[in-house]
Amino acid sequence: MKKNAFALVFLLVACLGAGFAADHPAPVSDDFVVNNFKFKSGESLPQLTLHYVTLGTPKRDSSGKVTNAVLILHGTGGTHAQFLNQGFAGVLFGPGQLLDATRYFIVLPDNIGHGQSTKPSDGMHARFPQYDYDDMVALQHQLLTDGLKINHLRLVMGTSMGGMHTWMWGETYPGFMDALMPLASLPVQIAGRNRMVRRMAMDSIREDPGWNNGEYKAQPHGLVSAMRILMIMSSIPLQWQKEAPTRDLADQFYEKWIAARLKGADANDMLYQFNSSRNYDPSPKLQDIQAPLLAINSADDQINPPELRIMEEKIKSVKRGRFVLLPITDQTRGHGTHTLPAIWKQYLQELLHESESRR
Repeated sequence: MKKNAFALVFLLVACLGAGFAADHPAPVSDDFVVNNFKFKSGESLPQLTLHYVTLGTPKRDSSGKVTNAVLILHGTGGTHAQFLNQGFAGVLFGPGQLLDATRYFIVLPDNIGHGQSTKPSDGMHARFPQYDYDDMVALQHQLLTDGLKINHLRLVMGTSMGGMHTWMWGETYPGFMDALMPLASLPVQIAGRNRMVRRMAMDSIREDPGWNNGEYKAQPHGLVSAMRILMIMSSIPLQWQKEAPTRDLADQFYEKWIAARLKGADANDMLYQFNSSRNYDPSPKLQDIQAPLLAINSADDQINPPELRIMEEKIKSVKRGRFVLLPITDQTRGHGTHTLPAIWKQYLQELLHESESRR
């Protein structure tokens, strides 16, 4: 197994910054190799790699059950790196903090199709298996159980796509965790405007002749069009008005935003990442979730707008479920509020306290 470093940060949390002086145990990077994985589509790969980072050390009780493992899952287009900055790790992983890495064993995987894990841009391009969220969650489980020998989780927490995966974890492995915390997500099929903008981004790539069925020599212009759509999808009207209150500042903001996100981006990877949500729909099995679940969204989230009132209805089907809608403030950052625990850590504390009896 090899150790690497990776610097690509998810587009919705770039504002958090990267480097900081960590006061928690140093992250350890490694790879887990899976042989002959069969995807839900019927396709398979003879070998795939899941890259991951851990902090801390697993602890077991007298029966051998791991008592302190925490799985944190990134969003679409993201990696483990979105959690290793002052705004997230600096708030949660330090001494005495809620997920103190000297007490907890924290696992941060790069999902398939993302980061340093196996992905289309590694060489297969559009011939890569059409993975979906079921495959991603199955691989996360295999990483934990076969790779890290983790048989129980204290907490599953995820942001955006990772939040959607958190709902799926609660249904697919209901006795595996003590608590669940999905952030910036909804427990229903992706439809309405959310699906439409995803389709726009995917079509911008696929309908560009330069994409060439995935066999392009240079990134197709459709990737730029897709990024423009994502900019609208993840916009933060209140904050962006403050940051760009004039025409010239707005133009500069737009140009810098697009340029920053195009660095290191790949059209095939993006296409697969957004297409992977096509089968997501945990709504029929919400009653199967056993662990306490606390869902958090922000009122300025343009991807999961509160006026839909979907969460208020669906959370009723979760036996031990609770929903918190964060009001818009000068601190919230739209969809990206999911990676700002300074805003919502009090609710994480409540969840950890509530779920203590399940350990």
